[in-house]
Amino acid sequence: MADAAMVMTEFGGDLVLFGFDLERDDGLETAVIISLFTDRRASADQIPSEYSQDDLRGYWGDINNASATDQTGSLLWLLAREKQLPQILSRAEQYCREALAWMIDDMVATTITVTASFYSLGVMLLEINIDRPTGPAVLYRYNYEWSAQAGKRAA
Repeated sequence: MADAAMVMTEFGGDLVLFGFDLERDDGLETAVIISLFTDRRASADQIPSEYSQDDLRGYWGDINNASATDQTGSLLWLLAREKQLPQILSRAEQYCREALAWMIDDMVATTITVTASFYSLGVMLLEINIDRPTGPAVLYRYNYEWSAQAGKRAA
């Protein structure tokens, strides 16, 4: 069964049209986009002090999950107000690995390698390399912009 195809644009994730219908995605890109760029629910101790302690975010579809560990999305949103420091890269990589771990559990992937680097002021480059049980490995690259730095450029 195929998913509706998504791509990342400069404005975020977008569905792909094929004429008057949705394009189909039989690959992994839509699953990777949803896994990385949907806001996973955070625990209260993960919320930085500058955020409202009442806003834990989270995907509405996770409300009735059988397991608390079965969550959709990533915690990348927690980096939105962080400064562009080297330790942010390791947190971003960790958040991405956690968000994509289901692929290994479900045997969609054998290994997943994540590399985060600073692309420019306020933009982090995420490179996701997925080794599949059959077929060639796939590499996805996404620019992730966060508001702490984006506001400085507009001034």
